[in-house]
Amino acid sequence: MDFDKLVPVMRRLAIEAGAVIMDIYNSPDFDVRSKSDDSPVTAADEAADALISAGLRAAFPDVTLITEEQADSHDLQSTNFLIVDPLDGTKEFIHRRGDFTVNIAYVEDGVPVRGVVYAPAKNRMFFTQADGQTVEEMGDFALDTVGEMKPISVSDPDNTALRVVASKSHRDQATDDYINLYQTADMKSAGSSLKFCLVATGEADIYPRLGRTMEWDTAAGHAVLSGAGGHVIEFESHDTLRYGKDTYANPFFIAYAAGVELKK
Repeated sequence: MDFDKLVPVMRRLAIEAGAVIMDIYNSPDFDVRSKSDDSPVTAADEAADALISAGLRAAFPDVTLITEEQADSHDLQSTNFLIVDPLDGTKEFIHRRGDFTVNIAYVEDGVPVRGVVYAPAKNRMFFTQADGQTVEEMGDFALDTVGEMKPISVSDPDNTALRVVASKSHRDQATDDYINLYQTADMKSAGSSLKFCLVATGEADIYPRLGRTMEWDTAAGHAVLSGAGGHVIEFESHDTLRYGKDTYANPFFIAYAAGVELKK
């Protein structure tokens, strides 16, 4: 993969999709339907999916593309592929809480190596550059002109006072029980893949997820966190979370800054 070509394409498509999403988000009303797995979907999910898919297929016609809204039509034959969640945090979108993101990633040999996470309602964008380093872009997010970029890196955590971020919509007792194994100083709740980004910027130290996620939910955030010096591992085995699984379903996982002393 030509990363010098890939990164600007992913960034531009994320911004374009974000604009489409915000048009619908700011409208007086929008329809919400249920998919076959009972998860919600809106016109914003579908419009963003169509836009990103068309752009990626035009730029990279020979690369396998997996998207949440078209997952049922895919038969994954490669460990190298593009993977998209056009609107992660649909529940946050529906309730107008702002914690939703556009997610585009490239997976190589089962590992997300480049990605972009754009939170249009929060005016925050994180992406891996061609060299693999993650940055947060500031500014107006012009389509073809990259604004001021700030390299980001995970914290040097204090294991006697860890800062935890957890799901806003999917918090449960098992998650709380695991968090209680640690000495904590701060607890944040956030929606969507923003949780990975908060660890990547050093705003949080650890994000445990003891609940259902799919590969498109996590790939871009995983890439962003990796490019900032963090890790994402399976909860039980502590092996690196890998991609290209038959059903696209993830096991429980932990995303964390490298200095966190993990509990089992």
